This record gives sequence, C-alpha cells and structure tokens, in this order.
Amino acid sequence: MLELSTVVTMYGAVRAVDGVSMSVPAGTLTAVLGANGAGKTSLLRTISGLVTPRSGLIHFDDTEITGVAADRVTRMGLSHVPEHGGVITELTVRENLRLGALWRRERVTALGEVLDLFPPLASRLGTQASTLSGGERQMLAIGRALMSRPRMLLLDEPSLGLAPMVTAQIMRVLRGLREDRGLTVLLVEQNARSALSVAEHAYVLALGRVVVDAPAKSITAEALHDVYLGAR
Repeated sequence: MLELSTVVTMYGAVRAVDGVSMSVPAGTLTAVLGANGAGKTSLLRTISGLVTPRSGLIHFDDTEITGVAADRVTRMGLSHVPEHGGVITELTVRENLRLGALWRRERVTALGEVLDLFPPLASRLGTQASTLSGGERQMLAIGRALMSRPRMLLLDEPSLGLAPMVTAQIMRVLRGLREDRGLTVLLVEQNARSALSVAEHAYVLALGRVVVDAPAKSITAEALHDVYLGAR
C-alpha cells in the first residue's frame, strides 16, 4: 500500500531522512522505532505531505504522492496523527471530531464508529478539549483522524506522556483497527516494547537511516539497546 524508495528530506544542511526505503503492505501494522533525533517524525511528515523530500519516491496505492500537498494526501485516504495529537483545545470534543470529517454524508456514521472505539469521549462531546486528560486527548486526536474514514493511519508517538494502562488501551485499539477493519497503520514510537507487541514488521532508524528492517517478533532487546545507545 505504501512504498518509499531512497527518500531524502533535508532541513538546511541536515539530512533528517537519509535514503529511507520501506514497504508497508495493506492491512498490516508496521512500527518505526528509534531514539530522539532518529528522523521518525520527519519521515511521517514527509509521507503525509507536510514536508517535501529533496529526492526519492513515495507511492500510496500505486499512486505517486511525492511532494503532494497534505490536504490532497488526506483525501486520498491517508490520515496523519502528529506528535502530541494536535488537538484544538479551544474547541469542544464534538467540534474537533467534526474537523476530521471530509465527507458530510458519512459524518454521523464516522462519529458513531469513533465513539464505539473510544467510549470516554461520548460523554464529553460538548466539553472543551482543554478539560480532557492526556489519554483522552490522544483518543480525540486518533478519533479525529478516523473521522475521514482513511485506509491508512500514520501515528507519531501516540503513547508519549501517557500512563502504561492508557498506552495499553491505545495499542489494543490499533490492533483492533487492523484486525477488525483492515486498516493499515504506520506507527512511530519510542516505546519499543508497546509498538513491537502489536506490529508485524518494524524498521529502526538511526540518524535518518534504516538500520534494522525485520519482522517485529525477531527484533531483540539487545539489538534495540545497541541502536538507542548509538552502537550502530
């Protein structure tokens, strides 16, 4: 479903993404791991059209999306949940969710699906997002992305700052989206244990490059230890 070929993204003279190639088949959950500064966020921003790569190719469902604007990428069926979620705290929960709905005729159905996934939001629809807990804000951010009824979801550090119990709940939802709805997920995480528990395949980045490309179950703690501490 998603194919990257030797993608390079530059910030001035810095190569944030340095020749990354990867494949994410339809209906799978793929993790991207790495320490701070590894290029994970830049990779997602490049895929979703928020940043234009210097070189390389990106294809989504056999259509080239290299450098395509973010709003067009979303309408093609690829939704991005940024780091910290990007919830608009001045708006209510309902208003935040409505912002994610691309198709008016599907808005009611999409809202029902989101509230089924995240029951805590159902009783908070009329309240300002600023009153939500960290876990509820992350649920809202994912729910808003799902309101467009995407075929693929990009998530940037959904467990950041959350309690382990809430993180486990988020991971269960992601697994369910893949297993029950066939949604394709690309999950960027520093929390390797959580990500590997739900992913089928994983890439590990270091300094913008892929240093591990393997089935999730085969990636050992020792290998991750080496990468995170800069031994690879």
